[in-house]
Amino acid sequence: MRQREQAITNVHFWRITISLALASFFVFAGMYAVQPLFPVFVKTFGVSVSASGLSLSLTVAGLIIGLIVLGFLSDRYGRTTFIKLSLAGSAIPFVVMPLFDSFMVLLALRFLQGFALAGLPAAALAYLSEEIDRRRVHVATALYISSNALGGMVGRVVTGYITDHFSWQMAFYVLAGLGIIILAAVILMLPKSRFFEPSRDAFSNDLKWFAYHLKNPSLLLIFGLGIVLQLSFTGMWTYLPFYLEAPPFSLSLEVISYMFLAYGLGVIGSPVAGWLAGHFGLRAVRIAGVFVMAGGMLLTLGPDLWMIATGLCVTCLGFFTAHSLTASSVGEEVSHHKGSASSLYLVSYYIGVSLGSSALGPLWNQIGWTGLIAAIACVPVIYVLFIRFMRQNKRKAS
Repeated sequence: MRQREQAITNVHFWRITISLALASFFVFAGMYAVQPLFPVFVKTFGVSVSASGLSLSLTVAGLIIGLIVLGFLSDRYGRTTFIKLSLAGSAIPFVVMPLFDSFMVLLALRFLQGFALAGLPAAALAYLSEEIDRRRVHVATALYISSNALGGMVGRVVTGYITDHFSWQMAFYVLAGLGIIILAAVILMLPKSRFFEPSRDAFSNDLKWFAYHLKNPSLLLIFGLGIVLQLSFTGMWTYLPFYLEAPPFSLSLEVISYMFLAYGLGVIGSPVAGWLAGHFGLRAVRIAGVFVMAGGMLLTLGPDLWMIATGLCVTCLGFFTAHSLTASSVGEEVSHHKGSASSLYLVSYYIGVSLGSSALGPLWNQIGWTGLIAAIACVPVIYVLFIRFMRQNKRKAS
């Protein structure tokens, strides 16, 4: 009988872990690479600020659809195929997009790219849980999730730097080359599934459990928190380049892109949050994370650049603390079909990304940076207080 690998020193363990970390790094670098380019798209294509945000929000829309569709398919046809196809589908559009002068074509390709991106998150965590012993899988999972944050950070910084010195087209070609190299590495390193058992359930059964979770009030509150956290967090980062390129800062795109290095705190925020939750309780640390995130946002209202940079770092620490513990709490609220519940949380999470990258345009136009930040800093705080109020009422009623 075949046994899952148990030793962290085992070559098989590291082939899996490194392959998925590399894939995660590129997929999330590609997803968020356009965020510092919004001002460039406004000037190059003559579109509005809100329209420029569609280059991210439509990618997220494709990702949401892909998570549902490809998640079902990976349960039936295997994990590694979808991981590899995801990398290929993420890299190829970066070659094609610079060939057209149409913003509509760019948006269409970003939507298709988002659908392809979903192949990795739809299959990766299930593949890890199947192929690695449960006593070691948390190590591989932590490295995979850390690569998400690292990829998002590097994608933004590198794209901003190359665009400022060359062009956004060159930045996309560099991303395409990086994707092809990582795809080749994953094809060579990623082991075939040995413990995958294809699902025999009908699609209708999967949909039934999705509907069941959507009737669970506790889960709905968690899904709502996922939306709210990302709406505020993405909204801040979406309009930061517009704020910093204007007077009194008048920063170049290269310098603005360095602000995204604050995401580095996301690499350590998740494991620190897990450790703190073990000592002080998940809900208490999650609420603390939301307040830290809101406080960091308000720091960015300071008049000095160092205050803004500090605020961004504090915001990232608070956000990744709150987000990682919110994701962890999904499994505590359900006893059956936890995979579909986790998928729904991811969908809500990325709905927040989509809204934060495009729906806040009217707020930005009407009240500027100060008003926008004041509003989106308050929303998560009000929401967690609302959750606390609802739970207290539920306890009194029972």
